[in-house]
Amino acid sequence: MDVAATSLDTNMYIAAGILLAAYALIFSEVLHRASAAIIGAVVMIGVGMARGFYSQEAALAAIDANTILLLLGMMLVVAMLRPTGAFEYAAVRLTKLAGGRPMLLMVYLGLAVSVISMFLDNVTTIIMFAPLTVLITRMLKLNPMPYLVAEAMLSNIGGAATLVGDPPNIMIGSAAGISFNEFLLHMGWPIAVVWVCATGLLMLLFREQLASDRVVKPIDLDEGRAIRSRPGLKRILLALGLIIVLFFTHHRLHMYPAFAAFIGLALALVLLRPTPDKLFREVNWSILAFFSGLFIIVGGVEGSGLLDLVGYKLAGLAKAPGELLFAALLLMWISAALSAVVDNIPFTVAMIPIIGGLESQGVNITPLWWALAFGVALGGNGTHIAATANIIVVTESENCGIPGARVTPRSWMRLGLPVTFLSLVVASLLYASFFDFFL
Repeated sequence: MDVAATSLDTNMYIAAGILLAAYALIFSEVLHRASAAIIGAVVMIGVGMARGFYSQEAALAAIDANTILLLLGMMLVVAMLRPTGAFEYAAVRLTKLAGGRPMLLMVYLGLAVSVISMFLDNVTTIIMFAPLTVLITRMLKLNPMPYLVAEAMLSNIGGAATLVGDPPNIMIGSAAGISFNEFLLHMGWPIAVVWVCATGLLMLLFREQLASDRVVKPIDLDEGRAIRSRPGLKRILLALGLIIVLFFTHHRLHMYPAFAAFIGLALALVLLRPTPDKLFREVNWSILAFFSGLFIIVGGVEGSGLLDLVGYKLAGLAKAPGELLFAALLLMWISAALSAVVDNIPFTVAMIPIIGGLESQGVNITPLWWALAFGVALGGNGTHIAATANIIVVTESENCGIPGARVTPRSWMRLGLPVTFLSLVVASLLYASFFDFFL
């Protein structure tokens, strides 16, 4: 028994070491993040097979196909939307609405992605808004970096408000039997307060780039002339509308979001009939490779038993009389910390049966579900790899070709850690003050 326990502990240390080494390569940018993730995945599988805690089959199962295929499907849909001129139309409308004021433009963009992320998943929202943002800032001769970072962070926060805004929410709602309306009732108003505070902090952090008294010369363009193909636009909007309807109803239809995206993609392919070779060149394959590798690495950590150990230690605190609030707050903060360095999906998967098992021991687990939802969502702003939306805007900043626009791991953390800390403080204060509401 002691030998088995020692072997388990060793496996945990080894898996954690591989994870940290891969993250060191990613954050130091010694290698491209996709290369670092692939190397880390290969090492994790090889060592895991040798040690007996991981296998090739488990590695393939660890890849979240729903996320990968959702990204692929929406990238292809957006690639077909781009030539119609829809982005140029939206860009002119938004810049006119902001009146040339950079600070106001950031607020409008942040509000738009946050509201949309409540009803579509935030990954889909950012895939559509990131290229639009680069186009707007290029027209106004502004650095897109503040806008891209703000959009990703605020969409991560906005997506936490509803059952369908973020994949972990769907998993938590399904496990706990929480309806869409109940989820919105409990998470909506605290997330709204967190959003306002986070927006204010971002405005403060970007005050030099977005001086409130600075007015950019307004664009004098007719947005109606931006549309280059009205028939093509109508067809792709029909497909996109179908995707949005399916996103709203996919949980009732027992349909994965990725399948919903591919249904709309199939309709778009029939209606527009693009050249396949040209279309598939628009896909950012490095993002898909990066997330596949990262899923495999985190799957190895989970296979070693480390995530289960953390979950059991944390959830065990809830058994102590009078310690439920403390355990819930601790769960929130540790969930956020882990979600900043490992993907929140496998952590949520690991925590759901642990929290569910406490109910049979007489523990009121309802507040633990809400604490988990807060933690895994708000922790996504901590680092540039903590959420899928973050990687999308980082990649867009790298590919836009605008000087000074690139978002580095260090620059993200310099902004993301304060936003994450403030968000958690505000959420914790609201949670503790209205704890009876979450019981």
